[in-house]
Amino acid sequence: MNDSMKRKLVFILTAAVLVLLGGVAIYYTTMPSGCSSKRKVGNFYEIDCPTKGLKAGKNKVCGVVLHHTACMTMRQSLDALTESGKVSCHVTIDRDGTRYILASPEQITMHAGYSYHNGMTGLNRYFVGIEFQSIDTHRQPLTNEQIESAIDYLLPIIKKHHIRLDNIVTHEQVRTAWLKRHPDRTDIPAKVDISQADYQRFMAALRKRMGR
Repeated sequence: MNDSMKRKLVFILTAAVLVLLGGVAIYYTTMPSGCSSKRKVGNFYEIDCPTKGLKAGKNKVCGVVLHHTACMTMRQSLDALTESGKVSCHVTIDRDGTRYILASPEQITMHAGYSYHNGMTGLNRYFVGIEFQSIDTHRQPLTNEQIESAIDYLLPIIKKHHIRLDNIVTHEQVRTAWLKRHPDRTDIPAKVDISQADYQRFMAALRKRMGR
């Protein structure tokens, strides 16, 4: 191997190492310090990122509320959902299907706010909260990977807790239902969240996976 070829090989190897190190740096700076390393679970990765936004007591796990994060980046979403102590959820799902596990289903997180569905008020005590990374699903629809990853996460929970499909809803649905029951609360704004188009996509995929 002549000197010219050696120099080219060194350049290529150096560039490859820099790209790899840059990727590692980006990976670690996109997550809060309390998050664990990635692990492969089925077809997708999971990362534990415990949230500070928990309430005392035990979630009855009767249903699921679907949300979009309304944040530009996953780091912004995780900071809001894990560090603020004011809002939280059980799992946040990135565009590539990576799941960030913030709490166990039996823990009470703060995702539903003013909410009502099927005779239940205050759904934080009854429902699991799933946040999909998207600035706005009306303009940035869910990816297929997000939908499939969420279904992978939910299927064991649905089976364990016998969750009815009509108890899998969007945040906008349960917020609107609460507002209809409290017309005097004009100080509480309506909620815009995961689009009905994406909700229908999600439910169709879920029913297909469940053979219904």
